[in-house]
Amino acid sequence: MFSFFRKKTPAPDVAASPGAQSPAPATAVTPTATTKPALQQGPAPAAAPSASPPAAPSPTLTSSAPVTTEPAARTGWLSRLRQGLRRTGQGIAEVFTGKQIDDDLYESLEAALLMADAGVPATEFLLQDLKRRVKETKAEDPVLVRGLLADALTELLQPLEQPLRIGEHAPTVIMVAGVNGAGKTTSIGKLTRHLSDHGASVLLAAADTFRAAAREQLLVWADRNQVDIISQEGGDPAAVSFDAVTAGKARGRDVVLVDTAGRLPTQLHLMEELKKVRRVVQKADASAPHEVLLVIDGNTGQNALAQVKAFDEALGLTGLIITKLDGTAKGGVLAAIARWGQERQRDGVRAGPVPVYFIGVGEKLEDLQAFHAREFAQALLGA
Repeated sequence: MFSFFRKKTPAPDVAASPGAQSPAPATAVTPTATTKPALQQGPAPAAAPSASPPAAPSPTLTSSAPVTTEPAARTGWLSRLRQGLRRTGQGIAEVFTGKQIDDDLYESLEAALLMADAGVPATEFLLQDLKRRVKETKAEDPVLVRGLLADALTELLQPLEQPLRIGEHAPTVIMVAGVNGAGKTTSIGKLTRHLSDHGASVLLAAADTFRAAAREQLLVWADRNQVDIISQEGGDPAAVSFDAVTAGKARGRDVVLVDTAGRLPTQLHLMEELKKVRRVVQKADASAPHEVLLVIDGNTGQNALAQVKAFDEALGLTGLIITKLDGTAKGGVLAAIARWGQERQRDGVRAGPVPVYFIGVGEKLEDLQAFHAREFAQALLGA
């Protein structure tokens, strides 16, 4: 799900000029293919000179449709989502095979939710909410209770369903983090395709310079998606990020996607490197990064929640991408993330939940889709 705004006409493609105080410049690899025109209504405003700050764009079009709009494709996606969450849902569905709604049913449901890695706070919250709904509706059939649980889970997850907004800044700088093996670089490649398909011009930054394979992998995605990439073999991640944001502004790109090095949140010196990347990006654009996304592996359960908390404390997350939900028995972790989000604070102030922008159930491009609370709840519970 995306919200798009009117975008400026791209400025002439010129080399980035970081200046005397900038980090060392990176190497730009520029495919020759062009990008699809941006979605907009009415004529686009004239481009401002690159030396002046861009004027604030005004919203002209909002798209609330799923990323994949073809009905057949969406139906196929939902089928894969249900299949992917089947291992999680089986344990929960078995609870409702009895004939009575009693304490035994609630105890079995509590155990099933905990086994699905919903966590204690979310499990207690859902059980209390479910009992209230059963009492208000006077439900007597366990099958109907499963439907009420789907309603309760949907309501809990609803705040996580928010659109990724592109176009309020020129360019929109998206910094992507995650531990090694979570599918971070692959998700960036898929996200690049989705953005391009919706008319946004994208520039990639290969700032995961600690792992050579990550740079090569992102180069493949850049070639496959026919987008530009800023890359530097063995260079400083902050320097690559700085050059990418500067080049994105000069070239009139809509989005700059920064792939940062994968790391564990317990590696404090590496987390400090991530903070440095963020600070240097702000030198290139004082308002950036506009989005800080964390890619997490849905198979890691409660460990995924621990990662969200650690990266949020270090970087201030604005969104999540949940990968590898195909075949997991721990799909309930989204409920844990949602419940934590209700109490989340930043600098002592209530900050609200971290949205889940996308979820993935496979390796294909179409297997990364916008998150919808009702679809997920129904797929998880088989309701």
